[in-house]
Amino acid sequence: MNKECPECGDKIIGRADKKFCSDACRNAHNNALNKDSKNLIRNVNNRLRKNHRILESINTSGKTKTTKERLVRMGFSFDYFTSTYTTKAGAVYYYLYDQGYLPLDNDFYLIVQRKE
Repeated sequence: MNKECPECGDKIIGRADKKFCSDACRNAHNNALNKDSKNLIRNVNNRLRKNHRILESINTSGKTKTTKERLVRMGFSFDYFTSTYTTKAGAVYYYLYDQGYLPLDNDFYLIVQRKE
C-alpha cells in the first residue's frame, strides 16, 4: 500500500498509521489549517497588550484619573479587556490583567491597579 503525504505528495515510509512524510510537512499542514484562528488570537492579544501598556504608563501611582480623550489619543480600545469586577454599589471596573479602569462622569476614567 502506497500512501502519499497530504502536504507534499511524497511516499510515506514508516508506521502504518503515519499520515505525513516528515515533521516539517505535518507542521506546515497544521499551521495552514490553523492560520486564520491563530491570526485572530494574535490580533486580540496584541490589542490587550497595547491597552495594558497604555494603562500602565498612565497609572504610575497605583490609582489615578484621566480623560477618555487622552486614552483614545494614545490608541486605547474600550472593546478589549480581560475581566470585569462589579462592586456592591453597582460600579463596573474593566480590567486588563492587573490594570483596571472605571468610567466616571464627564468622560473621566479612574485607573487602578489590582492588588495581589
